[in-house]
Amino acid sequence: MAKLFRITTVPVSVEKLLGKQLTFMNQFYEVTAISSDKEDLERVGQELGVKTKAIEMTRKITPIQDLKSLWQMYCYLKKEKPGIVHTHTPKAGLIGMIAAKLAGTKVRLHTVAGLPLMETSGVKRRVLNLVEKLTYACATKVYPNSYGLKDFILKEKFCPPHKLKVIGNGSTNGIDTAYFDPALFSPQQKKEIRQQWQLEDGDFVWIFVGRLVKDKGINELVAAFRQLTEELNDSENKNSTIDNRRNRAPKLLLVGPLEPELDPLLPETLREMEHNKNILTVGYQKDVRPYLAAADALIFPSYREGFPNVVMQAGAMELPSIVTNINGCNEIVKNNENGMIISIKNKDQIYNALLRLMANLSLYNKMKSQAREYIVQHYDQKLIWNAILAEYRELTNK
Repeated sequence: MAKLFRITTVPVSVEKLLGKQLTFMNQFYEVTAISSDKEDLERVGQELGVKTKAIEMTRKITPIQDLKSLWQMYCYLKKEKPGIVHTHTPKAGLIGMIAAKLAGTKVRLHTVAGLPLMETSGVKRRVLNLVEKLTYACATKVYPNSYGLKDFILKEKFCPPHKLKVIGNGSTNGIDTAYFDPALFSPQQKKEIRQQWQLEDGDFVWIFVGRLVKDKGINELVAAFRQLTEELNDSENKNSTIDNRRNRAPKLLLVGPLEPELDPLLPETLREMEHNKNILTVGYQKDVRPYLAAADALIFPSYREGFPNVVMQAGAMELPSIVTNINGCNEIVKNNENGMIISIKNKDQIYNALLRLMANLSLYNKMKSQAREYIVQHYDQKLIWNAILAEYRELTNK
């Protein structure tokens, strides 16, 4: 059985980005997951039933550690002689693709699931551009996980068109629509989840899932939500200009970790998150389904994405989504059909979208009714897995 090595920078990407896709591929190849943090990686490998190899890599620019990682990766690939090396995430892509080329691996694949350089400039941008070009030059095939990302790569001339391919309708791993299914949660369970976080039956619960960082649009989201709650509170004893509000109090549920060392939020955003009783911050959650089940709609105002899993997950759980007009998001969401699309870094548009979806019950119900069907038809996990497997077979047969 041929060896397939899947490489990410940190184990959480193995677990969350790839997950049971590795278990599926292990039926056809001898799969090894390579990443940092031996202890955590071994735990993930045991859960997925695949071999693991720990090679320390960092997410930052660390030349000395990167050279050490490259040497260790090269030695391991040279020794094991995998048939396919498939990398994910920027640092793992750079180290994995260079090492695989030097080691003589014939099939070298890299998936692009988002580009941090989109939000950088100056010297750092030039360095990151060079990193992408070098990674793609060492790969035999590059897979942007959205059509918007493919267009961006072509525009920046990171590699020739013949190397690029979007698999299926996009996405790195698709969505397990049997796992993300609102039918798994009874009305009583949803009520209990809401009660756990002191959410009233009549509250309209917005949910954000992801890292609580600047690039995810959290500063603008919190500012817009503050404006929304203040205006709704002011209108309670006046003639409200908000028609059809139906007395639903807005609540914002933030599910995800803070990363102050990489992409910190503004001090005023952190203060608002701490003191606004309508904002609930619950941290990282291994299983986000109960929180999606308890919510009414997703708000995801990210600056950049590859192909965001959370938008697919929310759709599969029958939630309409408000997303920014960026690649991936604007492919999953069709404006005014299963959600709404707004401009990036625009607090006013976030505010107006929050208000509109809360106030317009018929629009909300229309979007909710179409959310899950669209995901099942276009992004079911089995469709993506089989498309990737077919790609592997075609490339190895060549």
